[in-house]
Amino acid sequence: MIILKGLFLMKKVFKMQDLECAHCAGKMEDAINKLDGVNKATINFMSMKLTLDADSEKFESILDEAQKICSKIEKDCVIIR
Repeated sequence: MIILKGLFLMKKVFKMQDLECAHCAGKMEDAINKLDGVNKATINFMSMKLTLDADSEKFESILDEAQKICSKIEKDCVIIR
């Protein structure tokens, strides 16, 4: 856990399932980075992994929103928790 500007940040890496498009992965990454409480999100299409660095108090709700974003862009894409 990292403290930044009074916030407790948590960084975790998640495997992604059924991510089929590199361009879509970029769109997902951009949208997740716009969520309130996200410090940085990156999606590596080749390794099919999401790295999420976000406010620890909002982490689960941010992850839920990230899943909604991914499903909206690619219907079958799942973030494995």
